[in-house]
Amino acid sequence: MKLATLKDGSRDGQLVVVSRDLTLAHYATGIASRLQQVLDDWGFMSPQLQDLYDALNHGRARHAFPFDPAQCMAPLPRAYQWADGSAYLNHVELVRQARNAEVPESFYTDPLMYQGGSDDFLGPVDDVIVPSEAMGIDFEAEIAVVTGDVKMGSTPDQALDGIRLVMLANDVSLRNLIPAELAKGFGFFQSKPATAFSPVAVTLDELGEAWQDGRVHLALQSSWNGRKVGLCDAGPEMTFHFGQLIAHIAKTRNVRAGSIVGSGTVSNKGVEKNGRMEWPKGYSCIAEKRCIETIQDGAPATDFMKFGDTIRIEMKGLDGRSLFGAIDQEIVSTAGRPVEAPVSLTKPQAGTDTGTAPEPAAEG
Repeated sequence: MKLATLKDGSRDGQLVVVSRDLTLAHYATGIASRLQQVLDDWGFMSPQLQDLYDALNHGRARHAFPFDPAQCMAPLPRAYQWADGSAYLNHVELVRQARNAEVPESFYTDPLMYQGGSDDFLGPVDDVIVPSEAMGIDFEAEIAVVTGDVKMGSTPDQALDGIRLVMLANDVSLRNLIPAELAKGFGFFQSKPATAFSPVAVTLDELGEAWQDGRVHLALQSSWNGRKVGLCDAGPEMTFHFGQLIAHIAKTRNVRAGSIVGSGTVSNKGVEKNGRMEWPKGYSCIAEKRCIETIQDGAPATDFMKFGDTIRIEMKGLDGRSLFGAIDQEIVSTAGRPVEAPVSLTKPQAGTDTGTAPEPAAEG
């Protein structure tokens, strides 16, 4: 089934069930008003939501209405925990290679994770509001799972049984703040603002054969300012699957229902072509593109995001349809969107100098 949370003026929104094709929704009020309620009592509530989902897909839901992602909060608008991994070690390898550093051996056996803020998530089309372009604004296209209760000391296989839902994430990063924060030896903080999630979260059965061994074997598409920059395969190159990531968290504590665990930037290895390394599947964050440029040409050439830039992140199923809906956001200053000057409709008088021609817009 597919679940979403609509904005209603409250902190936690209103839970709805969404049709498989993402065209219709139905309030889940008679079952639960918030997604956290469902996660806390999954065994009792999820079968009821499944019945509503089946009715919605077969045209039997009496009060269905058009589904609008613009009205969505994050599926779980605030969570008890948001822990993000770096499960695609190719991403780490590129970053290290770009600065001529080796990847520590422990990175291949022990997942790298950080704990982010979980009190203020963004909806799928909410603006990404940033104080300054100088902070190095970057998107990160990821996959995330929502858990039920997972006991301390659970094995990776046991942890997989605790996964309830899957969704997409844009783990926004402020790259120019990261080095100083990491230099303190205590991890990310200000460099990781609010994360955005896809319009809907889906149960594992919605993924069908694409869900294998704790991984989603589908392509994750990233489009920056309308240009496709990444179509990365999320499956085979995920070094640590979600069960391993969750078990890593649960090594010394319980993981409670309503925890969100991210995959980290989806990343694919390059291929050698005519004696030069190329990355035909593109990239899922700008930092990785800059590392690729450094490896290829000695220095990065791509700037980070500017105010007014857009990012769209989406994944399509084996049937070619959007699985989670799209994250579709604009980068906006804390000062707000710029106000366009009014256009004068007065025609210039004959013989009036209308000024020099405008400069052509820069390409790219």
